[in-house]
Amino acid sequence: MSKLDDLAAASRRKAEELLNRSRKKEAERLAIRDQQRQVEDAKTARLRDLRLAKEAAERAEQAMKPLRGVRRKNPTV
Repeated sequence: MSKLDDLAAASRRKAEELLNRSRKKEAERLAIRDQQRQVEDAKTARLRDLRLAKEAAERAEQAMKPLRGVRRKNPTV
């Protein structure tokens, strides 16, 4: 029976090694995905800030322009 126990133990070790490698690859894949998500989030935040700054600048520029076509015929009102 000793030989069967040795074979069973060897099979178990091999299966555990395969499982550990699989888990390690999965953990690495998840870490890479999280890192890519963080990069994408930073890019999105930067682009949003640029868009908001542009919109604010356009609103400020529009506020500085005189209104055209709004003249009163009777300035005494």
